[in-house]
Amino acid sequence: MDGTGMGMAWMLLWGLVGLALLVLIVLGIVLTARRLSGGSHWTEVRRLPEESPRQVLDRRLAAGEIDEEEYQRLRARIEGG
Repeated sequence: MDGTGMGMAWMLLWGLVGLALLVLIVLGIVLTARRLSGGSHWTEVRRLPEESPRQVLDRRLAAGEIDEEEYQRLRARIEGG
């Protein structure tokens, strides 16, 4: 074998390494720019407003998850009566 096959494999390997390095550099620049500009949506934690037990019960009735009888029973239990 004259070695051209091995030389082509090394050229391909270094081409892929160079491409991966370029992608990492661009990704680093983008993430740094986002952090400097006030944060990223990846790091923000958004909390949903907490529902009271009564609101959960009302929502479940409206969605058809429970019937009126179950709603009244659970509502009495929540309200302590």
